[in-house]
Amino acid sequence: MKKYLRFSPKYLFLVFGVALSTSAAYAQETSPDTTQVPRPDSLLLQPADSLVLRGFVLVDTLNYRFIGDGNFTRGNVNRSLMVLRAEILATGPVISMATNPRFTYGKQNNVLAERDTYLDLFIDVFKKRKTYVFGLGTVETSNLRGIALRQLAGAGVGYRLLQTDKNIITLTNAIIHESTDFRERSSVVIQRNSFRVKGKHLFLQDKIRINHITFLQPSITDFSNLRWNTLLSLELPLNRWVTLRTSFENSYESIVEVGRQRNDTRITFGLSVGNRQ
Repeated sequence: MKKYLRFSPKYLFLVFGVALSTSAAYAQETSPDTTQVPRPDSLLLQPADSLVLRGFVLVDTLNYRFIGDGNFTRGNVNRSLMVLRAEILATGPVISMATNPRFTYGKQNNVLAERDTYLDLFIDVFKKRKTYVFGLGTVETSNLRGIALRQLAGAGVGYRLLQTDKNIITLTNAIIHESTDFRERSSVVIQRNSFRVKGKHLFLQDKIRINHITFLQPSITDFSNLRWNTLLSLELPLNRWVTLRTSFENSYESIVEVGRQRNDTRITFGLSVGNRQ
């Protein structure tokens, strides 16, 4: 029986621990810039409420929002799709911690199609600089693609390509280790290069927002093993807290279960609630 290296969810906390050690060392050598510019879309934590590590403020700003999207059709094809997401970002003078958990549930003609879960953790060090470093880890399951468990961990460098009041574009590149246990075919353990483009654009005095994020993840040793994912959303803010939205998502995997399609596309409509704009 073949043996291979696997990552478990505990590696998420290993990445987190490395980032904490880096920030603690940085705090001993420098004094953090305590000048903060209040942002209307942020929850600024008071010193008593801030997360403090040995007298050093680890987290001083918390942004969050909760998103519910769906798509329902009735007739010759009865289909229901529900996607629940959260976006949580905790930011401090040295590190940022972000997570974007997701749960997808869908049926077609009363047959279960999607029951997928996704959990991630990103630790960014020196995120407020133009160039920064980060570590990441994800755990996911997918009924749609026949994945019993996929675990991923890695680290890389980010670069803030563009940042203005109306436009933000960030590029990242990481080396990741990935382990995928399929339900029927043999497990796949592989190393990938993960390139990401993330952007946000505001129009008509923030009455229209466009967010987009694209991952391109080829295998380092086998370029025929390729994954990508693109998520594009159009948002119409109703007020500071509530936003109407529609999203387009496309994902591709070259290695799939027998009988499964490599490419999936979905369009959903919904709303988000939270202080993250």
